[in-house]
Amino acid sequence: MALTDKVVVITGGAGFLGREFCAAVAEQGGIAVVADIDLQAATTVVEEIVSAYPGRAEAASLDITSKASASTLIAELMHKYGRIDALVNNAYPRNKNYGCKLEDVSYEDFCENIDLHLGGYFLMAQQFGLFFRRQRGGNIINMASIYGVMAPRFEIYADTPMTMPVEYAAIKSAVIQLTRYFAQYFKQDGIRVNCLSPGGILDAQPEGFLQKYKVFCGNRGMLDSRDVNGSLLFLLSDASRHMTGQNLIIDDGFSL
Repeated sequence: MALTDKVVVITGGAGFLGREFCAAVAEQGGIAVVADIDLQAATTVVEEIVSAYPGRAEAASLDITSKASASTLIAELMHKYGRIDALVNNAYPRNKNYGCKLEDVSYEDFCENIDLHLGGYFLMAQQFGLFFRRQRGGNIINMASIYGVMAPRFEIYADTPMTMPVEYAAIKSAVIQLTRYFAQYFKQDGIRVNCLSPGGILDAQPEGFLQKYKVFCGNRGMLDSRDVNGSLLFLLSDASRHMTGQNLIIDDGFSL
């Protein structure tokens, strides 16, 4: 699954999962474009990556809700590399009120979070998809979630300050259908569009929650942030060249 010299744009590349994805791309010989709204954070991630894989990462400023920002990045990368091989739609934008329980979610916050996250994924897939059509080939991978394919297990959040946000369920289920739409729309243009749906990722959650979560899993339970890398690299590589419109679930059986 080597990605030798493939130019891969990873939105939210300075984030929790994004930095792992960028490092995995670099390790496999690709060029990871760490695209993030926080350019300083992206630069820090690049410095970490190139210390191990020289020349295999670069930082880029990107606002996924801005068409002009996407167009500028595409033009810059084309000028430098002459092509772009893939986009990973991974950013996780949300407003300051995101994460409330259902009773406390306002209509305005619900709409704003869907606009930022789902709207941003649409805009990036649209702009890169149209570019890939002109280029006559490309690869788009959207990050969804198990909670885009199943109902929440609210019982595992009991007695914790955590919840499964209603916006998240709406966004991630829509991301999966958006993936199918784009795959169908561009399938005659040499463009593949697929989706990844991870289970929960370890990030200092309460021990009680982790134990209740693991009851529904096999041996792993919550995933480590690196556990999704293999599936991402598969979709980015030529090993999956005949796959499009698919959603891969990585969750140690939680959604069964």
